[in-house]
Amino acid sequence: MAAITEPQVDLFSEPNITLDNIQATSDFVNSSEQRQMMFAEKTEQMAKDSKNYLAVGAGFAILNKYAQAAESLEKAADSKEKYLELAYCLRKTEEYDKALEALDKAAKNGADALQVNCAKASVYRVMKDFEQAEKALKACENYQKVSALYHYTLGRCQQAQGDYDIAIANYNTAVEIDPTFAKAMFHLAFVLDIRGDEEAAKDYYKQFVKSHNHVSGILNLAVLYEDAGEYDKAIGCIERVLKSHPNNQRAILFKKDISSSQTMFYDEEIEKSKDQRNRILETPISDFELSVRSRNCLKKMNINTLGDLLRISEAELLAYKNFGETSLNEIKKILETKNLRLGMCADGKMNAIFSQEPLEAETDVDPETLNRSLNEFEMSVRARRCLERLNMKTIGELAAKTEDELLGVKNFGATSLTEMRQILESVGLGLRKLD
Repeated sequence: MAAITEPQVDLFSEPNITLDNIQATSDFVNSSEQRQMMFAEKTEQMAKDSKNYLAVGAGFAILNKYAQAAESLEKAADSKEKYLELAYCLRKTEEYDKALEALDKAAKNGADALQVNCAKASVYRVMKDFEQAEKALKACENYQKVSALYHYTLGRCQQAQGDYDIAIANYNTAVEIDPTFAKAMFHLAFVLDIRGDEEAAKDYYKQFVKSHNHVSGILNLAVLYEDAGEYDKAIGCIERVLKSHPNNQRAILFKKDISSSQTMFYDEEIEKSKDQRNRILETPISDFELSVRSRNCLKKMNINTLGDLLRISEAELLAYKNFGETSLNEIKKILETKNLRLGMCADGKMNAIFSQEPLEAETDVDPETLNRSLNEFEMSVRARRCLERLNMKTIGELAAKTEDELLGVKNFGATSLTEMRQILESVGLGLRKLD
């Protein structure tokens, strides 16, 4: 792995800051928590003492403090660097019209047409105005097979629209033109991973993290290693992240997940959920109020628990002597009170017992919220892949699942579970709990 060294310039003392200076400083600062903290202290101090507003604004942007960054950049002397960086920060704060205005000013201050149009396309992409993004990029068509930035920006727009194959082709072209273009390399690996080409994704992630201590890239590579059963390599990736970012919660949880995969150990919360399910299945039939005929028939059929009842179908019950529609309806009503049904366990897949149940009516949730697509929410590749395995597409379908059901999916661990909880909490919901 190539060492991440000090950037060539000190952002706060450089008289003529370039976008390359800002990017190099960002890569260095965000390569470890300690560097982030030190840089944050310096940026805050410079904000008080210095009138180098471009450097201060760029510093805040590196720290993801985009509102403060924009405030400082507005005070900076006019330059293409000021307006390009300002447009980026305004895009991050969702002030899209102002971002587009800043890009027009960047052009007037000497920014080249390719930079400006690619930046505009990025603003339109985030706005989901793909028609305008296409128009902005059409003005740069003469850069085909020439500019890595053009093909990368085009790929991002195609990826946002789900045109993964075309996006992959453009990312490939960007990397061929400029093998050091880190963003193109990362997104190429990311989309290949989404498309299921795990070996190719792994190769590109490995190339990417050789020279970039990029947390998401390293953790995504760890997911691929774990999926392939290469646990030592996965742990190695996690240790690398924790060495430079010891408080990264995703890495901490992921390390626990991998350990669980190796040892088949389940934490207390998972065991509690499993025990709750088992208690329901082991409930004696004698606990329910049934007619003498129904009780006698079930006893003769050796159906003694709720779990036994869930393993038999309606047809099997009705085929038994003296077991009629009246007894069948009596049992079905009892099961309905617990959101259960006959035959649920006929296939022996205990983890699927409670799947496909609708969200309980008493939640009183706006149907529009329940129908929101899960694609609207940011999540890790691993979590998205697990949701695809469950064929879940909406918030309502996710909220109808229990923790136990999600944790029963291959490679769906505590990290992914935390992501799902956070998504549901953001819209005022939670995972379904068993009575």
